[in-house]
Amino acid sequence: MERDIQNFLAALASKAPTPGGGGAAALCGAVGIALGNMVGNLTLGKKKYAEVQEDIAALNAKAESLRADFLALIDADADAFEPLSRAYGIPKDDPTRGEVMEAALLAAVQPPLEIMRKCVKALELIADYAAKGSALAISDAGCAAAITRAACEAAALNVFVNTKPMRDREKAGEINREANELLQKCALAREIYNNVTGRLS
Repeated sequence: MERDIQNFLAALASKAPTPGGGGAAALCGAVGIALGNMVGNLTLGKKKYAEVQEDIAALNAKAESLRADFLALIDADADAFEPLSRAYGIPKDDPTRGEVMEAALLAAVQPPLEIMRKCVKALELIADYAAKGSALAISDAGCAAAITRAACEAAALNVFVNTKPMRDREKAGEINREANELLQKCALAREIYNNVTGRLS
C-alpha cells in the first residue's frame, strides 16, 4: 500500500467499492502490531530488561514482518473484491452468472480470512510484549490487543458476507468453521486487555 493514510481514509469514506471493510481490518491489524512493536522498541537497551533483550529482538523481527503482511493484505483485499463487484453487475438471466459469482466469492473471502490468521499471530506476539515489555508501555500493549481484536472481528464479517451467498454450502461451512475458530483464538485479546487493566489499577 503506497498511498498515505489521509488518502486511504478519503477513499474509504467515498462511494468507491474499494477500500472497504476488509482493507480497514487489515489497516487496523497493522496498527495493532505496530503498537506491540513500539513496546518492544521501548524495551530494547533498557538495563532493567536485560534478561529479555534477545526475546524482544526476536518479537520485533516477527512484528515487522507481520506489519508488512497486513499492509499487503489491504491491496489483496481490494484486488479480490473488484472481480466480485463486476460479477454482481452480470444480468441475473446470464447463464454464466452463477459460475462467475461463485468463483469471485471464493476469491473475495481469502484476504479477510488471511487477515484473521495474521491477527491471531499478532495477538500471540502482543501477549509476549505485554508480559516481557517495559511496564511504562503496558497501556500500549493493551491498546494493541484491543485494536487487533477489532481487526479480527471486522475481517470475520467480511468472510461471512461472502460465504452467505455461496452455492457450495460445504465449502462455505468449511470456511465459516475456520473463521469461527480464529475468532475464538482472538479472545486472547480480552485476556491481554484484562491483564493490562489489572496492572494499571
